[in-house]
Amino acid sequence: MDLTDSVRTRATANLKLLIETEGEGLVEPTAERATPSNVVYVGTYTRSGKSQGIYVFQQDPLSGQLALLQYIDEVDPSFLTFDQRRRFLFAVSEGLGLNGGAVASFAVDGSTGRLAPLNHQPSLGGEPCHLCCDPTGRWVIAANHEHGSVVVLPVDPDGRLGPASDFRQHEGSGPGPTQTGPHAHWVDFDLPRRRVLVADKGIDKVMIYRLDADTGKLVPNEPAFGTLHAGAAPRHLAFHPSGKYAYVNGEADMTITAFSYDDERGALDQLQVLTTLPEGAPRDGCSTAEIVVEPAGRFVYVSNRGHDSIAIFGIDPATGLLTAAGHTSTQGRTPRNIAIDPRGTFLYAANQDSDTIVHFRIEHQRGQLIATGDVTPIAAPVCILFR
Repeated sequence: MDLTDSVRTRATANLKLLIETEGEGLVEPTAERATPSNVVYVGTYTRSGKSQGIYVFQQDPLSGQLALLQYIDEVDPSFLTFDQRRRFLFAVSEGLGLNGGAVASFAVDGSTGRLAPLNHQPSLGGEPCHLCCDPTGRWVIAANHEHGSVVVLPVDPDGRLGPASDFRQHEGSGPGPTQTGPHAHWVDFDLPRRRVLVADKGIDKVMIYRLDADTGKLVPNEPAFGTLHAGAAPRHLAFHPSGKYAYVNGEADMTITAFSYDDERGALDQLQVLTTLPEGAPRDGCSTAEIVVEPAGRFVYVSNRGHDSIAIFGIDPATGLLTAAGHTSTQGRTPRNIAIDPRGTFLYAANQDSDTIVHFRIEHQRGQLIATGDVTPIAAPVCILFR
């Protein structure tokens, strides 16, 4: 039995225990766990035919174990986000709306963290794959992967989404076989919350905008973008807690690029490019997926699909430069997403094609990941969000 089979066996045993315990696989948290701050939301590929949309868990803060509370099966949610006050959750849905894409909103119960569906609106583009909410809670911004566009949707005081207030179509292409046109894949604000950055895989750029909070319009920044090396296919971006540095994973060429970030101008300047694979590792069938910086800003992690590993890099806080610090197997296939809990204690790897979330404890001296032995069974997990 190989490592992946062993993990799948543990996950199956865990799922059997859940079902035997509650009959429906829903386990109520203990009194010690039942706090909204410990709620975890997992988006899945419902179109796989195996999953049920958004799953809601309680995390045990000491052990890191996840106990299932609820699932919502009305969306195909590849990414999730909150408003600033955590009253509403928003999800992209690749299987709803005009051109196959939509954004859905949910009310979050303040005492339990459970979700109640509100409404959804078309994203005006295919395969919406990432989204964020502005600091005022009045606007949601989503990236459409298929058509390389960005849409802004208004949010009313009750959390319901309105028709789009703005739409930005990216232009251009890149040298790679998947870069015949723009493919926006990540959108979020910088840490001062003054500018909106959009990583576009198809054009090797991180586009930079300002959001007019009164009208919901995106205004190009000056400079209007940061550039990566040709063929990188920038997928996601993670800021250092200082806000001075940003790290971008190249999906196509298995790289991590370090930038300095000037938050006064909204400018990205490249510092360094490193590979996310071990020396000599085959690249065929590999691509990076997620990038996260741990809360203390000492380490950054990148998930490698195909190689099925997490690359670890140390961060020099004085310069933002990176030092390769090893790799850890995700003990599953196709780690689409990785996430660190707010305390910086645990990292969770969502293995999309082996239907597991594998739990790791972070060793804080060297940033190494130590498998806890706990595995959460869940079909096609693709996003993990902590409340």
